[in-house]
Amino acid sequence: MAAAPFARFANADLEEITSTRPTPFYAHDLDGMHAAAADLVASFGNAPHLVAYAVKANSSASVLRTLVAGGAGADVVSGAELELALRVGIAPSSIVFSGVAKTDAEIDRALGAGIASIHVESIEEIARVAARARSLSVRAQVSIRVNPSLAKEAIATHAHVATGHDEAKFGVLADDMPFAFEALAREADAIDAVGVSAHVGSQLTEVEPYVASAAALMTIAQEFRRRFASTMRLVDTGGGFGIDYGSGCPVTPGDFIRAARPLLDRAGLGDLRHVIEPGRCLVAPYVVLVSRVVQTKASPSKPELRWLLVDAGMNDLLRPALYQANHRVAVISGGSGPLRPWRVVGPVCESSDDFGLHALPEEPPRIVCFRDAGAYGYTMASRYNGRALPGELFLRGGVVVHEVGRASDASWVSERLGA
Repeated sequence: MAAAPFARFANADLEEITSTRPTPFYAHDLDGMHAAAADLVASFGNAPHLVAYAVKANSSASVLRTLVAGGAGADVVSGAELELALRVGIAPSSIVFSGVAKTDAEIDRALGAGIASIHVESIEEIARVAARARSLSVRAQVSIRVNPSLAKEAIATHAHVATGHDEAKFGVLADDMPFAFEALAREADAIDAVGVSAHVGSQLTEVEPYVASAAALMTIAQEFRRRFASTMRLVDTGGGFGIDYGSGCPVTPGDFIRAARPLLDRAGLGDLRHVIEPGRCLVAPYVVLVSRVVQTKASPSKPELRWLLVDAGMNDLLRPALYQANHRVAVISGGSGPLRPWRVVGPVCESSDDFGLHALPEEPPRIVCFRDAGAYGYTMASRYNGRALPGELFLRGGVVVHEVGRASDASWVSERLGA
């Protein structure tokens, strides 16, 4: 598929913006994110709910504030993410804390803040949370993350982001839930058992795996309510809603809610707060990574071998190397003539620093962007090879409202000299 000209993004002129800034940088469409959050919240209608945005997808404060304005709370997986969520003004009652290896300090911070739920992911963690609650003289609000034990082949996503099968490190196996119930009962002096959660995987482009996970969760949730009716407040069906990275995505985030919501009602759980944990779908389509073309490379003896060398690398956008993800490359400026396949690669000294084959003009462009880069882009960036972290700019109403400049190479040298 040809990469269409992409000079305008979020009602702004990317070529003009790039003319005064070093590349690479991430450009964020805050208006698009706000609308996406508001639309997903609206899909619940009048049902009690919490759209707990997965902060790990994109942790920029400007993004968090925008999504909160659209009605979202937060799903965090570390103490730092929790602190960030609190500091940007997310109410503790709208925060859930997941993660398989929370430290005592992280648990203490969550207990002190009084968040909606600490999602424990093992039977052993229940006793740890209870002990910390006793030491602080508070009651812990605890949900159990259930591993729904789906077959790997039933989770239609990349193996690295499939979380709902028995071999995954996440959650308590469905068959082990009776033991988890017993552990909660033993710690009742320190714990309020508030709910159950599940998350089957990420980048789901069909609702069936999500519904299968939710259906398995409902049976467990009914038993949970029978045992802990006085404290149960929520059922969390997780996130993982996919987006169209260029090869199509026939479902919308709202489709997942409309498919899962009736399961709660039929299970007699419709009065409970329905929590979801979307990340990618609220941010990925609304960010591009802008990059300059450094040069081309071609083989005189094998003309089919052609490379477009750009100044963005796998340290800036790791997903292609980590997940074999394909991000569409679009032309911002330059380029002419018929489209030809170019292998787009970055400067990092790794063979995996390869963004794949893309149809681009015969006369190569000067500036390009990688589309749909808002999730697991900057948050996974590193300074590998001594490369600076990319810049970030945030657009609202077609203008830049906030900007974090690209770090300098000199700062990395100074940092390493001091190590």
